[in-house]
Amino acid sequence: MKIVVASGKGGTGKTMVAANLGYVLSRDRKVTLVDCDVEEPNLHLFFPAETVDEAVTAENPVFDPALCTQCGACGKFCRYGAITVLRDRVLFFAELCHSCGGCRIVCPEGAVTETGRAIGKVGTSHPLPGLTLVSGFLNEGEVQAPCVVRAARAAAGDYPLVILDAAPGVACAVMETITGCDLCILVTESTPSGLHDLALAVEAVRMLSLPAGVVINRSDGRDEAATAFCREHDLPVLMTIPFGREIAAIQNRGGLVARDLPGFTEKFAALYTDAVRLCGVKE
Repeated sequence: MKIVVASGKGGTGKTMVAANLGYVLSRDRKVTLVDCDVEEPNLHLFFPAETVDEAVTAENPVFDPALCTQCGACGKFCRYGAITVLRDRVLFFAELCHSCGGCRIVCPEGAVTETGRAIGKVGTSHPLPGLTLVSGFLNEGEVQAPCVVRAARAAAGDYPLVILDAAPGVACAVMETITGCDLCILVTESTPSGLHDLALAVEAVRMLSLPAGVVINRSDGRDEAATAFCREHDLPVLMTIPFGREIAAIQNRGGLVARDLPGFTEKFAALYTDAVRLCGVKE
């Protein structure tokens, strides 16, 4: 089973939810946590351990000047501005390339081949007996986050229980993360911006017909707007995490509330049970 923890807005606490859920479940079963927030991965900060890294590469075009006639077909095809054809040469901007392979296909002279270029890495560690952590890291300045997400998901393999921490928002990397999952836990907070971005996330998961439930984080006890939104969109509220100094202090030092605060082990275990039951997924 694949559970994705997502949010429409950054800073809502989805990584905290994913980390604590993974920690609690790993106490009595094998769990793989996958950090798919590849531009700003943080899960490894909760679980420091020695990692084995593997480079992630993307195919980039190579232009053969002996065959190229500067016809311009490759430059016209590229929608990302990665190729500019001059009278006497081709300029290629690797950081803009999305590795679609179109330039190679449209070249009438067969002057374009491809080679791999490192754009990031995937790190794998085993910080706890029942827990495997796979983290994707996108190199600075690169645009192909979905490519690193795919590599991280592939490294996770087909373990029985995989929890994926998606990037915030609803861009391509998020869609790459949630596609093929069995259920989605959406983390929000009861603020106007939190609910606005939650609506975007709900639209994304509904497009993929993905069962979903909501965790309300940093609750001040006045969650009427959030609960009304959930009722209106037929979303079960799976858990409410209160706003509190003690919780913030644990998170600020990289701790896990499920390990360091009484009662939260049971709360996150109940989150998993309710998510599986309410979303109709069979273990």
